[in-house]
Amino acid sequence: MSADAVPESWRPAVEPVLATRESRKLGGFLKAEEAAGKRIYPPRGQRLRALELTPLEQVKVVILGQDPYHGPGQAHGLCFSVSEGVKTPPSLVNIYKEIESDLGIPPARHGNLEHWARQGVLLLNNSLTVEEGRAGSHQNLGWEAITDAAVAAVAEREEPSVFLLWGSHARNKAARVPGLMGGKHLVLTAPHPSPLSAHSGFFGCRHFSRANEFLEANGRGAIDWQV
Repeated sequence: MSADAVPESWRPAVEPVLATRESRKLGGFLKAEEAAGKRIYPPRGQRLRALELTPLEQVKVVILGQDPYHGPGQAHGLCFSVSEGVKTPPSLVNIYKEIESDLGIPPARHGNLEHWARQGVLLLNNSLTVEEGRAGSHQNLGWEAITDAAVAAVAEREEPSVFLLWGSHARNKAARVPGLMGGKHLVLTAPHPSPLSAHSGFFGCRHFSRANEFLEANGRGAIDWQV
């Protein structure tokens, strides 16, 4: 994973995990898959993009995804986000709908969420790669230990942050972090924004205004959720 160097602020948390046998095995697996001609998303150089755009000391909000989009040109290292010019995926369409209902912000015409990331919204997937056309194909291969370490690093900071946990995968990941639930941070849960579950409680959750209220009350400043 040499093309995806760990950003400086995250190194104390992440590099010890990268030194483990499991992580070295993951790196070997990815190289072998690419050598065999398989397309892996996102491409090298973008797999730690969430950590690059949102330094640890700037994290205010954590949004946890499952794994990257598996279609050509979609994934660029931020959960739920796609590069400009790519059709906005259904889950993100529903996120925009909830933001409009909650805050009155009209849906964006694109799906690039880098504006959020640069304000302190850590858009982190559980697995950071996927094989083209095979959702979930790189789960349980070693990424989880790396991204668990990143989430734990946020949870261990003194500054209170907001964790938005949508769906069972995000809740299960947060449950692995000691002391996160019931601590100084605000942890908000809801069904996944997928069209299959958004009407079961994601719509109407008001997570975006609730996050901002908490951040402002704790002197951390609100997020501009307009994209």
